Amino acid sequence: MPHQFDISTIVNLRDLGGIALAGNSAVRPGLLLRSGQLDRIDPMTDPAVAALGIHTVVDLRTEHERRERPDRVPDGARLIVADVLAGAVPAAVQGDQVPARIESVLGSPALAEEHLGGGKAEKLLCDSYRAFVSSQPACDAYRLLLSALAEPDCGPLLFHCTAGKDRTGWAATVILLLLGADEATAEREYLDVNPAVRAAFAPVIERFTSAGGDPRIADAILGVRPAYLAAALEEMDRTYGDVETYVRDGLGVPDDAVDRIRARYVA
Repeated sequence: MPHQFDISTIVNLRDLGGIALAGNSAVRPGLLLRSGQLDRIDPMTDPAVAALGIHTVVDLRTEHERRERPDRVPDGARLIVADVLAGAVPAAVQGDQVPARIESVLGSPALAEEHLGGGKAEKLLCDSYRAFVSSQPACDAYRLLLSALAEPDCGPLLFHCTAGKDRTGWAATVILLLLGADEATAEREYLDVNPAVRAAFAPVIERFTSAGGDPRIADAILGVRPAYLAAALEEMDRTYGDVETYVRDGLGVPDDAVDRIRARYVA
């Protein structure tokens, strides 16, 4: 089973270690970490963070997100920027902007109702997840992540976005499927972040609903749902047929790199 850490300065921090894989194996613990943004950590005063031994951080966020809340990278760790939504055109509310602008899209109940009400939020998130598979910036970003995992000196790696649920959720799904997890296991890990994300964004939800916002919209934007992940998986299957082909042909990660990833992270 994956381990969720009780480290208050890192949102939604989880170790993929222990997740069951094919052949009675599991993900090796302590090497594959996922989380939300790292803007609050203080490695000098937080021994729990230092104890993780993080060597590589992969930031999946946009330039705007990085500028607003820069990562505080643990001492000795290298930072790799892998912007899944690079080049997305800013707008009041667009599908490709929702994962990056959670707080702003919930800033106005009236605008949220106009742009996200009546099931529009769910459709926008599903469109966004399909773009995780099909857009060139997303393919470039996830290639950077997997290429880092294949490097000999990678060490314990942490990958993250803002909430650690959408861009990070797809990354975790791809990694788990590539290592040999079945789809049900990958989906379970994807959905298990819901309580941590809701807790982290409780103040945002409270402000939105107190101002008259529809809690169903907040739930659709801040939650993870089977339909969202299914949209990405369907896009992957439709375009590539399976995860190996997606990683090789879509992301451009060669088979020998995949072999190194499997050798390192499968216990």
